[in-house]
Amino acid sequence: MPQKHERRLIKYNDKLFSCTTSIAMELIGGKWKSVILVYLIDGEKRYNELRKLISMITERTLSLQLKQLEKDGLISRKVYTKKPPLKVSYQLTPFGESLIPILTSIANWGMGVANEKGEFLSE
Repeated sequence: MPQKHERRLIKYNDKLFSCTTSIAMELIGGKWKSVILVYLIDGEKRYNELRKLISMITERTLSLQLKQLEKDGLISRKVYTKKPPLKVSYQLTPFGESLIPILTSIANWGMGVANEKGEFLSE
C-alpha cells in the first residue's frame, strides 16, 4: 500500500521522529530485538531457553534487549518466586503479537536469501 510522503514530525515516547518507519525501527531495530521477538512467537520462553536458542548473543546484551523490549511494551516478563530457584519467563504482549505477520515476513525473506545466497552450518 503506497503512502504519501510528506514532511512532518511525530512524537512518540517523548522522542521526535520524521517518519513512521523510524518509530518501527526504534522498537524492533538493531541486531537482536527482532530475533528475540521471532523466538517468542511460538510462546513463552525462559531466559536460559532464549540464551540457548540465540547462541551468539552475550548474556549482557540479551538482558539489556529484553529490558528494552519490556519497557517498549512488546514483551512481558513473569517472575515465579514460589520456590527457588527463581524462574523468569518472557512472552509477547498483544502489542508484540501485532508484529507477528511482519516478523514472519522478514524471517521468510531471510530464509530465501539464506537458501539462495548463503550456507547453513551446523554448530
